[in-house]
Amino acid sequence: MAGKTEKTFKFVIVGGGIAGVTCAEQLSSQFPADDVALITAASHIKAVANFKQVSKTLEEFDVEERPSSVLEEKFPNLTVIQSAVKALHTHTHAVQTVDGRLVGYEKLCLCSGGRPKLLTQDNPCVLGIRDTDSAQEFQKRLSKAKRIVVIGNGGIALELVYEVEGCEVIWAVKDKAIGNTFFDAGAAQFLIPSLQTDRPERDAPCKRARYTTEEPAAGASHTFTADDRRGRGAGPTEPGSALGPDWHEGILLRGAEEVSHRVSVEYQCEVEKICTSQELLTSPQQTLGSESGSWPVYVQLTNGKTFGCDFIVSATGVVPNTEPFLHGNNFALADDGGLRVDDHMMTSEPDVYAAGDVCTACWEHSPLWQQMRLWTQARQMGWHAGRCMAAHVLSEPVELDFCFELFSHITKFFNYKVVLLGKFNGQGLGPDQELLVRCTKGQEYVKVVLSGGRMVGAVLIGETDLEETFENLILNQMDLTPYRDELLNPNIDIEDYFD
Repeated sequence: MAGKTEKTFKFVIVGGGIAGVTCAEQLSSQFPADDVALITAASHIKAVANFKQVSKTLEEFDVEERPSSVLEEKFPNLTVIQSAVKALHTHTHAVQTVDGRLVGYEKLCLCSGGRPKLLTQDNPCVLGIRDTDSAQEFQKRLSKAKRIVVIGNGGIALELVYEVEGCEVIWAVKDKAIGNTFFDAGAAQFLIPSLQTDRPERDAPCKRARYTTEEPAAGASHTFTADDRRGRGAGPTEPGSALGPDWHEGILLRGAEEVSHRVSVEYQCEVEKICTSQELLTSPQQTLGSESGSWPVYVQLTNGKTFGCDFIVSATGVVPNTEPFLHGNNFALADDGGLRVDDHMMTSEPDVYAAGDVCTACWEHSPLWQQMRLWTQARQMGWHAGRCMAAHVLSEPVELDFCFELFSHITKFFNYKVVLLGKFNGQGLGPDQELLVRCTKGQEYVKVVLSGGRMVGAVLIGETDLEETFENLILNQMDLTPYRDELLNPNIDIEDYFD
């Protein structure tokens, strides 16, 4: 390794997303006399704003993009280094940046997020939406488009197909229902009519925190599987952190057509081939959608259909952005490619911690929690990592935070409030589960997952006001066998029932 370490900081954090910024803020405030560095490839960072603790574990917040100088003004001991990371040298405790600097550390936290798994890396007609630049490019190209094809079934795809107007959308999902990361087939059927109707006018910007998920293992659940893309950190190939939760607010997602909202879903299929019209001439596949002339690009799906379109949106998952850190080091990796961390957010390398999408939680999980690489979990992991780093420096004991006791997430899809609690899709329960469902078309969808007579998960779509009561019932593991028939009775105030 050439060069000399410019400066050694007590704490160095890599990544300007929610996990990294949360960790940096925590350490900078707790150790005002010590030097802290945040290394980020982007000029703007992602910060948590308007944080609200909705219940014991449910939290809401906005994600705001701010100039990195805002952090330095708030914390005089914090230095923001704007550069991507080229390499990590754990044996000398130094981070090498792309612009040639060597930054020394006593404790390091890697929060480099995930990078999108694009269908293909080198096709100008395939667009992934990740950061502000790519969102603006999407808006620009959409304004001239008559038809787009969206590939993927996670959070970004769900938002995209609902928000786009003035353009025909072909949505290809590999599952039997939409949104399988978050919903069962019943909830998907509840939401589907929203795709066929005009979107309501919004009175005010939507305020919420948002998610998205990693690619689950194939066949991981009886409720099918799903995918999504998202990354938050500062990676070597991506210029900036992932978008905030309401990335589509404030940009016009309108195509070149007069149609308001036209979405066609192609189920249980994936992309077989992406080709031009010239390549298509040699293919025996039936061509659909080319009746109005030649399209810039064609997508052949595994269901035998081919669609011409103006461009393709790839929303097919992320991979943990570990690339710049692995060479020459000895990190233990999880099956999904993430850095393995224990319940103190420590990796296998000494003095190196990790938080957010880049890491995989490899401690023994609470029976009611799972990692899903969401905005909320990025904040929680970044906060817990900062807490653990501080405790280790001060030689103090530290326990796993309560937020890891119960999986909880609040978001919005198709203009409905969505709350997910515990094993909301019966994850890992096998046949030992019972589902209770209440559905009022166009208003609410409520699903409760019971195991051994105890509530272990719930999906709440709409303004149900049940989240706090159900959270308590899941946490206290009360035997609900005597109340099973009354749990979802709309004529009973369930909150008073268990008061």
